[in-house]
Amino acid sequence: SITKERTEVILQGTSSQDPNDPTAVWEEFEFKCKPGDLRRRPCLISPYHYRLDWLMWFAAFQTYEQNEWIIHLAGKLLAQEEETLSLLATNPFAGREPP
Repeated sequence: SITKERTEVILQGTSSQDPNDPTAVWEEFEFKCKPGDLRRRPCLISPYHYRLDWLMWFAAFQTYEQNEWIIHLAGKLLAQEEETLSLLATNPFAGREPP
């Protein structure tokens, strides 16, 4: 069945020294085909999907404890691991200090 609403997992990072600071600027890691920026043209790939984008969709139906791979993904993004970043459409921290 198809639902009328879609819950999304959004991964963000900040360069702020204090992430709890209300003035901290949070920047989103954009995926290649996962819904995100409403101004971006939708991705159309058939008959296959980008695996990570597809897994992110299903992760939104559960908790992070049920999807431990998200914790590892976040760690690799914090470490700015090139292999992991190549799976994403954009890295908001490219050429800067890691988040």
